[in-house]
Amino acid sequence: MKVVDKILRQKVLSVEIIPPKKGEDVEEIFKALDKLLEFDISFVNITRHPVEVEYVEFEDRIEKVYKMKRPGTVGLTAALLRRYGNEIEVVPHLICKGMNKFEMENLLIDLWIMGVENVFVVRGEETKTPQRGDYTYSYELVEQIAKMNEGKYLYMDIPERKTNFCIGVAGYPEKHFESPNLDEDIYFLKRKIDAGAHFVITQMVFDADVYADFVKRCRKVGVDVPILPGVKPVVSLKSVYTIPKKFFVNIPQSLLERMKNARTESEEFEIGVNFTVKLINELLEKGAPGIHLFTMGRGKETHEVLRRLEKFS
Repeated sequence: MKVVDKILRQKVLSVEIIPPKKGEDVEEIFKALDKLLEFDISFVNITRHPVEVEYVEFEDRIEKVYKMKRPGTVGLTAALLRRYGNEIEVVPHLICKGMNKFEMENLLIDLWIMGVENVFVVRGEETKTPQRGDYTYSYELVEQIAKMNEGKYLYMDIPERKTNFCIGVAGYPEKHFESPNLDEDIYFLKRKIDAGAHFVITQMVFDADVYADFVKRCRKVGVDVPILPGVKPVVSLKSVYTIPKKFFVNIPQSLLERMKNARTESEEFEIGVNFTVKLINELLEKGAPGIHLFTMGRGKETHEVLRRLEKFS
């Protein structure tokens, strides 16, 4: 079922997970998801990591090596489809960086054959060694997928082989760090919607008013698709400092002060969970069509947040 149809029918709950690193066991992901499926989860997003270029020195030569830290997005998608069937929708990420249009078309065909109906398009951040690709902006990939939905493939039209992907894209309530201002950032979000995107998931927010203001500004310029707020449970003082560095978001001073006053790790955990539960309730009260939870591969804090929420239990 298409994610946008689920969102239009009811308040949705989604979670985002990351593929295992090379050599790690997928069973840990299954264990975390099995527990989370005690709740009414509508879909699961699977992140994708860009390929990075490294130069590896051997005794007699130096070789350029293309590496991906977590390469299992498609494999994990297939594994979840096999394990959970129709219980949940699986939404793999597609990253523009380092991909050419032919590689992407083949990847999309593979996903369509597997039975995937929903995809999430992100441009991807620059890696240590920037890679060339056919996409400058993520709306260009949205356009390509929208054309495949019409049966228009690269250099040929195949009307009887139309795909029917539901396309999600990212939004940034505090603007993307590369954008000069929020208006410019929303302009590019509008381009993604005009290109054919069906729904938006935001970068993590920690203030319901920030989300509500972002939605208001989006609606003003004609972004009329559902906008799901992203939420990350922050359950340690360390994370309060590291998350803004990595994701360019603001942590409320009230949460920071409470975390500083905590005497134990268990107190920090309790403060973070309570803050997240309150935030989610405020987001829903402000009209959010659901909640998207970033798990970062861990389920303990997410499970505890959901256990205390009445809406999704």
